[in-house]
Amino acid sequence: MSTDTLATSSSVPVEPNAPDLSLIICTLNEGAAIRAVIEEICDTLAGISHEIIVVDDNSQDNTHAEVRAVAVMRPNVRLHVRVGERGLSSAAIKGWDIARGRFLGVMDGDGQHDPAAIRELAELILKGDKDLVCVSRYIGKTETGLSGLRDLGSKAFTWATGLVLKVPLSDPMSGCFMMTREYYQSARPKLTGIGFKILLDIAASTKVKPRFAEVKASLRQRQGGESKLDLRVVIDLVALLIEKATNGLLPARFVMFVGVGLSGVVVYTVVLIAAHLLFRSGDYLPIYRFRVLTDDLVSYSLAIWLSMTWNFFLNNILTFRDKRLHGWGLVRGLLGFYLACSIGALISLGLALLMRGQLNMHWLPAGVLAAVLSSVWNFWGATLLSWRTPKSK
Repeated sequence: MSTDTLATSSSVPVEPNAPDLSLIICTLNEGAAIRAVIEEICDTLAGISHEIIVVDDNSQDNTHAEVRAVAVMRPNVRLHVRVGERGLSSAAIKGWDIARGRFLGVMDGDGQHDPAAIRELAELILKGDKDLVCVSRYIGKTETGLSGLRDLGSKAFTWATGLVLKVPLSDPMSGCFMMTREYYQSARPKLTGIGFKILLDIAASTKVKPRFAEVKASLRQRQGGESKLDLRVVIDLVALLIEKATNGLLPARFVMFVGVGLSGVVVYTVVLIAAHLLFRSGDYLPIYRFRVLTDDLVSYSLAIWLSMTWNFFLNNILTFRDKRLHGWGLVRGLLGFYLACSIGALISLGLALLMRGQLNMHWLPAGVLAAVLSSVWNFWGATLLSWRTPKSK
């Protein structure tokens, strides 16, 4: 079989009595809407063999209770709760990995996706002549359901993703689509699971050019919960595009880590300048007059420590938001980050002093260049000791 084609769906090994369609709903504090969403979609898919898998990121509201209450009356509904993990993309991947259906789909849990469009998707994919079918907001003159600024941003990213995708989707930002199990499996090894735009991740992670179709639909009014769209989602998307554009040479998480590191370089530079001025002026240290080497040692060490602390907290918010640390885990993670970066810090300090003393380089470029060179080591060490991937349960 060519790497650019897919086998027919009949070749997929499935469990006896498995449903035709497995539809994943990813939730985080969607208790106000999830019961109505499940009931509505189950009624809409009447006559189609299907299962609904709710993958929940350990919601702190009544989401679990609502899903279990529906599951009592509808045995095709099941709940999977993840602890210590966050993110729609990774949740969808988890749901598809445990799904039993021949065809796989995903939709939101807040009621914004039109059940009529989902029914149309199901009928299209079940015909067996398509590998991927998606809901699109940008076919014809359909209202997208987004506000002006969000609509403009979505269109801009749609244009940008067209540069890296293997399929000309009109709405690669769509969060509602269905696919064959083979198409999913062709993309599975390269999926990043980062962020919220799982369709983009899938379409850019396979060499297969799928047979695809799109269904026109706009977003409905949200029935509950809050929008997950914020600056962090935009950062996730940009990092994902860079990973796919470089064919994985620059992983999305590393791109974000480097971006945080660059902001840390700014902090590092500001502290270094402040410390340099402090020690050189003598205004605040009238008694002690450190030699130049001692001044440099203290300045560089202080700048390294404060920039490391800054990088840890910003990485916890952005780069590793799906594994965000809290409470004592945050303290342990910070200590692990210090340990992981200590070797990089020593390398940075040694290089800075070497360039300063032996190469007679100016104190500012010497410190900045040394910090940049240690970033790769810091990434791998931090990933291992502070934000280790939880074992699958």
